[in-house]
Amino acid sequence: MSPRQLNFLSAFSLSVAIAIVYHQAWGIALALPVLPSEGMGTGTMAASASINLFQAFILGFIQGATEFLPISSTAHLKAVPVALGWGDPGVAFTAIIQLGSIAAVLWYFWGDLTAITKGIIKAIQTRQYDSLEFKLGLGIGLGTIPIVFFGLLMKVLVPDLDNSPFRSLPTIAIASIVMALLLALAEKLGTHRRPFEKLRWQDGLVMGIAQALALVPGVSRSGSTLTAGLFINLERAAAARFSFLLGIPAITIAGLVELKGVMDQHLGNDAILPLVVGTISSAIFSYLAIAWLIKFLQKRSTWIFVWYRLIFGIVILLTLAMGTRA
Repeated sequence: MSPRQLNFLSAFSLSVAIAIVYHQAWGIALALPVLPSEGMGTGTMAASASINLFQAFILGFIQGATEFLPISSTAHLKAVPVALGWGDPGVAFTAIIQLGSIAAVLWYFWGDLTAITKGIIKAIQTRQYDSLEFKLGLGIGLGTIPIVFFGLLMKVLVPDLDNSPFRSLPTIAIASIVMALLLALAEKLGTHRRPFEKLRWQDGLVMGIAQALALVPGVSRSGSTLTAGLFINLERAAAARFSFLLGIPAITIAGLVELKGVMDQHLGNDAILPLVVGTISSAIFSYLAIAWLIKFLQKRSTWIFVWYRLIFGIVILLTLAMGTRA
């Protein structure tokens, strides 16, 4: 069996399994009572407080494992707990355990971030801007602007964004299929020969524009930036590495904004320990996912993710269509 056939079978099996979860989650969700729509409401607080330690660990695993792989973490973190009968973990819980992913990426790339910071300071002091560190820092800065701008624009233009059709399952499925096709095209057309040391500040801007697409659920921040990196001929591992570095400001800003909203609420004492467990779990599995993906892409292509996203999106659409007819 060829590697591509093996990738297809692996992705097909995983896609079908998670699509079944989606189908179950959709049915369960229709039977759930509607929570208050203004803010997080008491329903969110109750959901966060009712999570036990085992559930918190599993939710942290889901957050960590899907945040940095080129698949969307949004769908998994929403659908899986509902399908398991745990209910919606709530905005408060998911916002706080996301801090674990932020800690993991800072932990993994601390050496790179320190070198980039020192390189920027040195470049400004000496007025010599040819160093890789300065180019990386400038690229990350410029690449963060698009997602911040369009994120704020969406908040203004789309009322009740979290509950809008923009974040529906059909949207997630279509986005998954489109991104699968784009990733496949990038694999075919890109040379994948330009190493990390040959990065330019312009690459940060190109990948930053692609990162803004991740505002659409199902696109995946790491998936969109990795795809852009392959289109501009970066080595796969180099594209993934810079994707993670580029994502640090965006992920941190988003996490802190969500955390601020959570801090305006009052979490009960019984919710504190599950939050701690979920955050630690998220940090550990985020770190492992980053390390695994970079090592994986040093020797393998992204075709397994292409097949996964394509089959996953198609099966979700078919499942929803059958559910509508039933």
